[in-house]
Amino acid sequence: MAMASAVKVVLGLIAFGIFWVLAVFPSVPFLPIGRTAGSLLGAMLMVVFRVETPDEAYAAIDLSILGLLFGTMVVSIYLERADMFRYLGNLLAWKSLGAKDLLCRICLISAISSALFTNDTSCVILTEFVLKVARQHNLPPHPFLLALASSSNIGSSATPIGNPQNLVIAINSKISFGAFVTGILPSMLVGVVVNIIYLMCMYWKLLSSTQKDEEDATAEVVSVEDVHSHKFSPATLERFSNSNSQEGSSALETTTINGFASPISHPETLRNRVTSTENEISNVPSSSADSSKEIDGSLRREETVSSKRESSVERVRDISSVEISEFNDDSNSKWKRRLLKLCIYLVTVGMLVALLAGLNMSWTAITAAIVLVVLDFQDARASLDKVSYSLLIFFCGMFITVDGFNKTGVPSSMWDKLEPYAHVNHAAGTALLAVVILLLSNLASNVPTVLLLGSRVAASAAAISAAEEKKAWLILAWVSTVAGNLSLLGSAANLIVCEQARSARHFGYNLSFWKHLKFGFPSTLLVTAVGLTLMRR
Repeated sequence: MAMASAVKVVLGLIAFGIFWVLAVFPSVPFLPIGRTAGSLLGAMLMVVFRVETPDEAYAAIDLSILGLLFGTMVVSIYLERADMFRYLGNLLAWKSLGAKDLLCRICLISAISSALFTNDTSCVILTEFVLKVARQHNLPPHPFLLALASSSNIGSSATPIGNPQNLVIAINSKISFGAFVTGILPSMLVGVVVNIIYLMCMYWKLLSSTQKDEEDATAEVVSVEDVHSHKFSPATLERFSNSNSQEGSSALETTTINGFASPISHPETLRNRVTSTENEISNVPSSSADSSKEIDGSLRREETVSSKRESSVERVRDISSVEISEFNDDSNSKWKRRLLKLCIYLVTVGMLVALLAGLNMSWTAITAAIVLVVLDFQDARASLDKVSYSLLIFFCGMFITVDGFNKTGVPSSMWDKLEPYAHVNHAAGTALLAVVILLLSNLASNVPTVLLLGSRVAASAAAISAAEEKKAWLILAWVSTVAGNLSLLGSAANLIVCEQARSARHFGYNLSFWKHLKFGFPSTLLVTAVGLTLMRR
């Protein structure tokens, strides 16, 4: 694409520069409006500066990517309601064999969950639980936080639904879900192992020195229910008993069944209550009288006693029927919840099978989301409110801003100078392309990098062969994702872990920029190189 006019280039650079600053540093003092508003501001400036027309701006929004992103978020929300992430958290502490075992578990669990449920979701859910388990075993938290963030990024590279940049690549490249997974999965698995080995080597002494302290540490209860996350609490059925002791409220007890308070009645107690009532009634004093007035009074007293006895029996029967009804309701709720959980898991598996079969990814995810809403059989507002609409709006603004920046001709001009040396069919060209992707992903974030480079890298590789074009897309997906581990600002997952750890209740920990960079820089280069070697085979 030829360079646009000088005025258009300058105005386009200003709009993109404002977007970039607010996307990378959302709380800058002079304009602390955040990433979402920053992307909308950049989009608006592209139109106001006439870098692109309003129609071109609307056309730049990729509805397929937004639909896929929305569908996967809704499915993740229902999976969270089905306790999927609680089960993943339990695996971290189940029969733990020490610090090194815990580190390996965190890497494996976070990598797998990120591939299926996105890296951001996994980090939000697991960060505080990792802190609690580390504190329970008297372990320093930072190796485990680094393991969580880095493995989440590496694991998310394996599938198109693992992170936002993979969504963009999968839609634009037309690579099927199965081909995407088989192309990157070997690199992902080896990358996770390499990351574990590097973490072990870097923190071997620290993990070994705490191994003995673990046995003497005062264990504190780690409750999954207390994990500070956007989790869903199943409805709790509460029973408020009558305060009148004469109604026999002490005869009822409650037990908890899968989170539901369930009243249990004791037949013996109810039977004793009836007998006691009858005895009290039978002790009412009666006397025989000779006069007809006394006889009439006695008959009236007997009628009163009889009516009291009948009302007491009816009251006890009512109490018993209410208790049985409540118990049946709780039992039904328990089975309904189990059935809903089973349906959520089945629909999720069905969605993955449909994706592997090559069906349209966007509509497959949307269909799975709507099926779950229908099966839930209640107002979906509570679940849909959990969707990150700010992220969807951010993507809309970013699509428009990046498209406007492309229309200035600056990215094409820069790529024309680089393209002859970045052919993916040569090791040197692949290495140069990887370095460019690494730098841009940490300077401009990975999703804008993919939007800027994707079509150009693919077109250059397509001139060689169709196989090279596919490999170029996969290289872009792998490198732009792993690049997030290089620095704390390289990935949203890193920032999530950092902020969650800092704000965690009673377990606050500050993961500093330099502590992350000390680990992230060499680890990213090593993992990236190993993955690229496997892709070239």
